[in-house]
Amino acid sequence: MKSPSQSRDRGIPEATVARLPLYLRALHGMAERGIATVSSEDLALAAGVNSAKLRKDLSHLGSYGTRGVGYDVEYLVYQISRELGLTQDWAVAIVGVGNLGRALANYGGFVSRGFRVAALVDADPEVVGDTIAGLNVEHIDELEAVIKRRGVSIVVLATPAAAAQEVCDRVISVGVTSILNFAPVVLSVPESVDVRKVDLSIELQILAFHEQRKAGGPLMAMDSQ
Repeated sequence: MKSPSQSRDRGIPEATVARLPLYLRALHGMAERGIATVSSEDLALAAGVNSAKLRKDLSHLGSYGTRGVGYDVEYLVYQISRELGLTQDWAVAIVGVGNLGRALANYGGFVSRGFRVAALVDADPEVVGDTIAGLNVEHIDELEAVIKRRGVSIVVLATPAAAAQEVCDRVISVGVTSILNFAPVVLSVPESVDVRKVDLSIELQILAFHEQRKAGGPLMAMDSQ
């Protein structure tokens, strides 16, 4: 997986890197509908950005489109996939196979995007040994050995908050430098390690805030008194 420093070395801004998956998702949808070419305006609309920003982002990849024709969808999928490192096969381990971990393990979209769930690990003896999505759940005591044996590059943490930092430290100790963290805790990691945090409760709280504002919530009610 590309690190932020590698992206900077290639002159691609981090904000652009963050938008590339949005473009790729929109392009995959177009390809599935049989669309061969797309204008910057239509692709920007599908990705939720403005067309000028999209054209500048794609110029970092050396893709400028053809005047009057637009971008070749299939080739642009390849360009973005290559830049994101998705033309390789990335082995992923999911640590914590509760409800969320099981859902992630059974998600069929990883393989088509360059990711392969290669290992499932848990501490619960009632779960260890189960077969989920064709994989045997292995015990947390074997974590380091599993990562090495399966060639894992990316670890998904779906553990309880109390266990996340310890698991994080252990996977880093065997060379993992890319972690997707679903645990509701901020992890402490070296600068060389990339962590992406997904906190569903925070996203829901933000939506609740906006819903309250739209409905004329407590602050608006107080202002009107």
